[in-house]
Amino acid sequence: MSSRGRFITFEGVEGAGKSSNLGWAAELLRAAGIEVVITREPGGTPLAEALRDLLLAPHDEPVAADTELLLIFAARAQHLQQVILPALEAGKWVLCDRFTDATYAYQGGGRGVSMTRIGALEQLVQGDLRPDCTVLFDIDVLTGLARAGKRGQLDRFEREDRAFFERIRSTYLSRAEAEPARFHRLDAGAPLDEVRQQVQALIDTLVSRYE
Repeated sequence: MSSRGRFITFEGVEGAGKSSNLGWAAELLRAAGIEVVITREPGGTPLAEALRDLLLAPHDEPVAADTELLLIFAARAQHLQQVILPALEAGKWVLCDRFTDATYAYQGGGRGVSMTRIGALEQLVQGDLRPDCTVLFDIDVLTGLARAGKRGQLDRFEREDRAFFERIRSTYLSRAEAEPARFHRLDAGAPLDEVRQQVQALIDTLVSRYE
């Protein structure tokens, strides 16, 4: 194995099943003898989790798109310095539930924030760091929202309308098409066993690639 760890991100609209399948991927990697760190965005550290709570909680006061964007990158900066970069430098594989592709999809596609503005913050906060692999769990928006609605009370993002999530999905698919070497699109609408087979095939490929 290379001395540097690998950075794998998991993306998708609400209800795509990425979080549960991230755990499955971690089990497969550990079975292959790889040390794994599981984390999420926004979040990953106590301070970043506090910012996550601010972002997800419904507010009487409207949240400006730039406020949302800056809070997300503030949480990301803390997350990178405290968790992601040290783990990668220690040779661990980092599996992250959402990363900057989510910002392009949710704040760029969903909110209409300029992609150039997002890119400037990406460079400021991350430098040259980009995921080695991004797994996109793609699912029909209505199916995903139906799944998400069964999880309990909806957060501030989950309360948005269908058009918001259609724009998000479209942005994800456009980014996957633009970077086919990094993105791996999985059919998240398939039965769980089939989705796990897709995840296992990808993990086997990644382990072989980086041996």
